[in-house]
Amino acid sequence: MSQAGSGTAGRGTLEGRLPGDPTPRDYVARTIRVDHAGEYGAKRIYEGQLAVLGRTKYGPVLEHMKAQEQVHLDTFTDLIGRRRVRPTALLPIWHVAGFALGAATALIGHRGAMACTVAVEEAIDEHYAAQHATLGDDEAPLRDKIERFRQEELEHRDIGLENEAELAPAYKLLSRVIKAGCKVAIKVSERI
Repeated sequence: MSQAGSGTAGRGTLEGRLPGDPTPRDYVARTIRVDHAGEYGAKRIYEGQLAVLGRTKYGPVLEHMKAQEQVHLDTFTDLIGRRRVRPTALLPIWHVAGFALGAATALIGHRGAMACTVAVEEAIDEHYAAQHATLGDDEAPLRDKIERFRQEELEHRDIGLENEAELAPAYKLLSRVIKAGCKVAIKVSERI
């Protein structure tokens, strides 16, 4: 199968696809769908954190990260429309779950909120890095956006670490649970 015009020219894991594997077009649609869902969930996490911590000294930091997530979400919302990609049917769940996760971790205190941010952003870093490595040159604009957003997510992780995320109660357990939840959300949002 020729890779020219397929979204994977000369790059990544789709070159040696097997029967039953997603086509390059399916992969791009899944990429847009899952990234839209993830950015929607991230925005909701920050809204939950702001509901609890918005009037504290951490409010402006959370607002900054939420504003960047909104730009990411707006980008993928535009791509959903322009590329005619079906959004995930799970958005109502991510609406509630994202806000609940943000509020619950913020109720632990600023360290809990920042621990949540670090865990989510580390999971997203891996996810975006894999997408960046797989998308081909004919998807360079999408690949470049994903890389720019990945760098901003890493900035959020660093902000979380600078604001004592690792001092949150049961940090390692909290981090593992949130990362596992993110990975499950990614897998189901790609397909449903």
